[in-house]
Amino acid sequence: MKSVRLDPANALCGLLFIGLGLFFTYQSFQLELGTAFRMGPGYFPLVLAIILALLGIVILIQATRVAGEPIGPIAWRGMMFILPAPVVFGLLVRGAGFVPALFVAAFIASFASERLRVPAALALATGITFFSVLVFSYGLGLPFERFGPWLRF
Repeated sequence: MKSVRLDPANALCGLLFIGLGLFFTYQSFQLELGTAFRMGPGYFPLVLAIILALLGIVILIQATRVAGEPIGPIAWRGMMFILPAPVVFGLLVRGAGFVPALFVAAFIASFASERLRVPAALALATGITFFSVLVFSYGLGLPFERFGPWLRF
């Protein structure tokens, strides 16, 4: 009998997709589904959840066919700086405004790299903020406050 090789990263990903798909399938049944022609609020989430679960099954099957590398070490530094950046942005954007919130979030996220030092992080955050203001505020004309009430005198 042939032993089953398993790619642990793809197997874990497939199981995660299946679990999330089943969870959101259950959650969508709490809402009115409707029909394909008169969709209720739970119809589209149900379709997406089923697609996610099916994709997880495909990934899990693929994990048994291809031998993969073992899962490497977790990038704790990246998670410690990347994950809080959007949270900080969300907490600051209303009070401080778009420019300071984006600058602080980009500055925090830039330290996910071990090689980036403070002057380079300041330059990167400034560049990202400047580019984003040009694109979103001036280019697209999105109506958000560049500087919020906390920074008005």
